[in-house]
Amino acid sequence: MEFKPTKIPVPEYSGVDKKKFLQELYPLRKPVVLRDLDLGACKTQWSLDYMSRKGGGREVKIHVSEVPQMDFIKKNFIYRSLPFNVFVRRAAENKHTDFFISEDEKYYLRSLGEDPRKDIADISKQFPELATDIQIPEFFEKDQFFSSVFRISSPGLQLWTHYDVWYISRNIVMDNLLIQVTGTKRVVLYSPRDAQYLYLSGDKSEVLNVDNPDLVKYPLFSQARRYECTLQAGDVLFIPALWFHNTVAEEFGVGINVFWKHLPSEFYDKTDTYGNKDPTAASRAVQILDRALKTLDELPEEYKDFYARRMVLRVKAKAYSANFE
Repeated sequence: MEFKPTKIPVPEYSGVDKKKFLQELYPLRKPVVLRDLDLGACKTQWSLDYMSRKGGGREVKIHVSEVPQMDFIKKNFIYRSLPFNVFVRRAAENKHTDFFISEDEKYYLRSLGEDPRKDIADISKQFPELATDIQIPEFFEKDQFFSSVFRISSPGLQLWTHYDVWYISRNIVMDNLLIQVTGTKRVVLYSPRDAQYLYLSGDKSEVLNVDNPDLVKYPLFSQARRYECTLQAGDVLFIPALWFHNTVAEEFGVGINVFWKHLPSEFYDKTDTYGNKDPTAASRAVQILDRALKTLDELPEEYKDFYARRMVLRVKAKAYSANFE
């Protein structure tokens, strides 16, 4: 079965200021590409030599994959550590003389806090020498800020389809600016409304190849609406909370993800150190659902199937927003 998805282009805007973003774009809760923003000196200064010198020899933990398509469900990669200046140069190569698995291996850095169990990723703390070069768009209040994640990808690296969570536990309602400082990146996005077509395992889609999916195994995937954009150096992509995204680094690329809280503080668990828990109301609802599903297991299969279908219909009637596209 040939797969020819309809590609919905992500809208692009130039010279957007905080007022226009918050009043006209942000309330739509849809991705937008923002161009011609003042991002500071990073756009012109972040060459390989400059980043190697400024970043120095601090150890960084990286993903190493033998294939370009990284799969977090099947874990087709290993974790290794390298000095930052060594890692940056390796990540920019297509072929390696020094390697862990093969000369074609791909590298991916997603920066972490000093103690990942306690500290958030913050480029100003983990890479202060480089952080001074970047000006993050002030499209949110200071008390909404959660983290800034430094990301570096080998050319050709593709990240699995997911929506953003912190570490591996639960889902968090965070908005996100993906700042593409150097290189070109293709981004494919799917609306939260299409979650039912993505074959989810937690926050990740089982459909690894979004360009040529196995529609025998994943027939509903063809119904997911595909939003797409290509980020050039200096572009910024706004990814609203819960939107799924899949990225391909068409070139060696360096970027920053900035996360901030979309909901008021009372929606969040105050004991949440990592930012990896559901809003408290959502957490309670999931717990209740888990108990209900466990109760259904007490019924014979025919009854279990019937009442489960009734539950699905009630959820659709009560919880789905007709206005959310």
